[in-house]
Amino acid sequence: MNPPRASSHPGTVYLVGSGPGDPELMTLKAARLVSEADVIVYDHLGAENVLDLARPDAEKIYAGKEASNHALPQEEINVLLVRLAKQGKRVVRLKGGDPFIFGRGGEEIETLAEHGVPFEVVPGVTAASGCGSYAGIPLTHRDHSQICVFATGHLKDGSVNLDWKALARPNQTVVFYMGIGGAEEICRQLMSNGLPPAHPAAVVQHGTSRRQRVLTATLGTLAAEIEKSDIRPPALIIIGTVVTLQSKLAWFKPGAS
Repeated sequence: MNPPRASSHPGTVYLVGSGPGDPELMTLKAARLVSEADVIVYDHLGAENVLDLARPDAEKIYAGKEASNHALPQEEINVLLVRLAKQGKRVVRLKGGDPFIFGRGGEEIETLAEHGVPFEVVPGVTAASGCGSYAGIPLTHRDHSQICVFATGHLKDGSVNLDWKALARPNQTVVFYMGIGGAEEICRQLMSNGLPPAHPAAVVQHGTSRRQRVLTATLGTLAAEIEKSDIRPPALIIIGTVVTLQSKLAWFKPGAS
């Protein structure tokens, strides 16, 4: 017999990962919490049609972040979550991917903890995993990569100040989140620190969705290919010889019904 299903609690904030794009990749818990919420504070990168799961009377507040275009500054989002919870509402903070992987989830629940607001975190399929799988690019493979590293393409101050020597090691896969705007600098740094210009690279745009596009290139050509193909966020950059498997392992046909 299945255990009784838990219900969401008034005055609680649920930090929910909606996955990378395909709504069927949401967890059962994430879908249930969205359907029970009084208020949903949602991001630009949430799964397609996920808001259709909400109650008709649920309040929906857009707090999305796109490049240089934030609907609400992060500090205001933090305060908003506290205020809504203090009003006794069931609050879902809906994020794309996983809230704790470049999702600013830690920053938001730090504020909740400081104000004594109860919260829960619901993991989601992170973009690297979803995009790699749907693009036919395994992030690890015994013949190619024994290490997988996730990195952000820009820091809080807008710079790209990373440990490039570590990121340029052989036999590993590096996935850059939010790196499209800095693709030229990313490739330049990786080549300057030892990777050859012919080292394989790929971009996955709108991964796992019906709009998915996959572009394969090399470190030497990636930035130009991104510009030529007009690739814009949301998109991930994947660096590593696992990219060479894409033509053989690609299975997802975005246009297929």
